[in-house]
Amino acid sequence: MYSVSIKNSVFEVEKSKDRISVNGNILDWSISKISDRHFHVLYKDQSFNLEVVELDLESKTIKLKLNNKPCEIQLKDKYDLLLEKLGMNNLQQNSAKDIKAPMPGLIFDIKVKEGDTVQKGDPVLILEAMKMENILKSPGDGVVKTIKIKKGESVEKNQVLIQF
Repeated sequence: MYSVSIKNSVFEVEKSKDRISVNGNILDWSISKISDRHFHVLYKDQSFNLEVVELDLESKTIKLKLNNKPCEIQLKDKYDLLLEKLGMNNLQQNSAKDIKAPMPGLIFDIKVKEGDTVQKGDPVLILEAMKMENILKSPGDGVVKTIKIKKGESVEKNQVLIQF
């Protein structure tokens, strides 16, 4: 069983070999794959175009476009539901981890200093690689503990740049 959240609505979804039921009602639909992320859905004599825009396996979030209208779906499997039932669903914190260089390059600018508090998504440094400036953002909330690089320094892929 899965729990699927769309906006403020939550649905119970069960999947067997050949069918899917939502809140106990079996779905009678037809899905055809058009390309890698595009599908055609027929449901109750209506036609829908479905595009998978983004799939985040870590947060179990899917961003879709249904007939070009954006939609975000949050999934919970039986293990997530069990952890939630036991009150253990918030053990994975939103804290920042080390930031490593995603590619070799040159440190163009550092936007934070040691001791700064950052939120998830805050820009922390700019890495220049292949004549492009890449803004590296904080992966979570935290306090900058150590900056291991200097402006103008060359870095290698997977080198630790900032520690939280």
